[in-house]
Amino acid sequence: MRMFAAVVPPEEVVADLDAFLNVRRDAGPFRWASAEQLHVTVAFYADVPERALDDLVERLGRAAAKRTAFETRIAGGGAFPHVAGARVIWAGLDLDEEGRTELDRLATGARAAASRAGVAVDGQRFRPHVTLARLRHPDDVSDWVRLLDTYEGPAWTIDRLRLIASHLGEGPRGRPRYELVDELLLGR
Repeated sequence: MRMFAAVVPPEEVVADLDAFLNVRRDAGPFRWASAEQLHVTVAFYADVPERALDDLVERLGRAAAKRTAFETRIAGGGAFPHVAGARVIWAGLDLDEEGRTELDRLATGARAAASRAGVAVDGQRFRPHVTLARLRHPDDVSDWVRLLDTYEGPAWTIDRLRLIASHLGEGPRGRPRYELVDELLLGR
């Protein structure tokens, strides 16, 4: 199974960001993520064997329990791999030092939990972001990044980690369909 551990913003936060983007979407020939797909991936698991799932959930629960809830907001943005040749446009998170530390440790814990459960983990450096759109061909998105830099959404508390299964091509217009597998509360 293809899965990921993620922090998912509450509906009102997603609605605010969606309203900001909605009036601008037609100006960009991108594949925009739907509101239901907005999240911050803390660990990606390309192939979770069925036999490892229970162990993964248990270990993720322990990792989440070691963390403390913290506040953030969606603010600013950027592009991967870089603004002049972007393939992905993303929104950032506004985190104080404590929040950044907690999120980094949550990501480290989610990756360690998978490794101990025998699940391979994407080894890329963790960069907290919310993917907003994908481009078919690399392009300069400087204007979009400047626009995102003006955005600051409502504050919200990250207090849970979600394990989500991603079913490629099963969603609307051939996008992935996400299925919540488990929700694990933060709390030390």
